[in-house]
Amino acid sequence: MPRGGKRAGAGRPQGTGKYGEATKAVRLPIRIADEILAALAGGSQEIELGTMVQSIFKPERKTKVSLPLYLNPVAAGLPTLTEDYVDDNIDLNRHLVKHPETTYLVRVVGESMIDAGIHPNDMLIVDRSIEVTNGQVVIAVVNGELTVKRIRKDRDKLWLMPENEAFKPIEIDEHTDLHIWGVVTNVIHAL
Repeated sequence: MPRGGKRAGAGRPQGTGKYGEATKAVRLPIRIADEILAALAGGSQEIELGTMVQSIFKPERKTKVSLPLYLNPVAAGLPTLTEDYVDDNIDLNRHLVKHPETTYLVRVVGESMIDAGIHPNDMLIVDRSIEVTNGQVVIAVVNGELTVKRIRKDRDKLWLMPENEAFKPIEIDEHTDLHIWGVVTNVIHAL
């Protein structure tokens, strides 16, 4: 009998584990691995990371916040007459979080993404189930450091691009340890 390699029928059938679907192995820096896994597993535990992403949160799914949505839109130019009429109520969890099982929130520090509308202390909603494509804003681990940047593929090169001229792009080459942790879908920005 040959040794090594994949054997027919060996291992657990795909999709029968804890998550009920195929999984992907992810490498984490040892110094933050346990805290990140605990935060992603549940609760609203905050993690201090000291990089461009300050904290990671799991969204709270037990509560629902239903807010009124007014029928008339708000004019950003000239004021318009408004009617005091509520069209519907919106649950912000349903509106902002499309895939609850694969979504988490992060708090931002630093100013490298200001021109994309991402400011210090903003909360980002990140979805790990969205396939990463050129031009999307992503949460990435680069050589053990967590950051938020726009991904750009140009010919055979991959870059993590800041959205502030004061910062330099990060070129990803064969010596760079890169892991994408998800696509930013929304920014919660306080005025």
